Amino acid sequence: MIRVVLADDQALVRAGFRALLDAQSDIEVVGEAANGQQALEAVRELRPAAVLMDIRMPVMDGLAATRHITGDTALEQVKVVVLTTFELDEYVFEAIRAGASGFLVKDTEPAELLRAVRAVVAGDALLSPGVTRRLIAEFAARSKEPAAMSALDQLTDREREVMALAGIGLSNDEIARRLVVSPLTAKTHVSRAMTKLGARDRAQLVVLAYESGLVRPGWLG
Repeated sequence: MIRVVLADDQALVRAGFRALLDAQSDIEVVGEAANGQQALEAVRELRPAAVLMDIRMPVMDGLAATRHITGDTALEQVKVVVLTTFELDEYVFEAIRAGASGFLVKDTEPAELLRAVRAVVAGDALLSPGVTRRLIAEFAARSKEPAAMSALDQLTDREREVMALAGIGLSNDEIARRLVVSPLTAKTHVSRAMTKLGARDRAQLVVLAYESGLVRPGWLG
């Protein structure tokens, strides 16, 4: 059973998400929060698999709550999915930097929301190539040269190659086709790279891929 906490200051939004999620046999909403502080408290108490986190909330916003959650080693298994009204929300970039595993627009199709919850808990990517492109563009605007990362020395050549492909937004299946290996092999390489670099999920792997220089602006066309 996938345990989920909903954090949004609009009760109607929470009610809609709860009705959809609770109707699934493998998902259970175990808590709700109307602000970031309540979300943090709920996560610490309930230890859900995932949090659907609105960004703009009173008392403590979703960004701050996300930083607290991802910065707590006791909560490292909790995945944060940021909810936003607009796909180009200026805070999405900061949310990913803060440790969020991805984001969803609030008017996303119900089937996509369910897929996303299941995917993020399974450790799969929630970042489309289009979103990855914008993240990299943001990195390009904010830093002149990628910083050298000695941690990359831990990776094998194939792991670095797979990390770079994940960094440009390719799924495990797409990586497998590109490298002519099985999807399971591709997933294993991605998982090993994440473990060696201490990345919580693929979203952070994308960040590290750019910051290390494995991915550079313009690679996505």
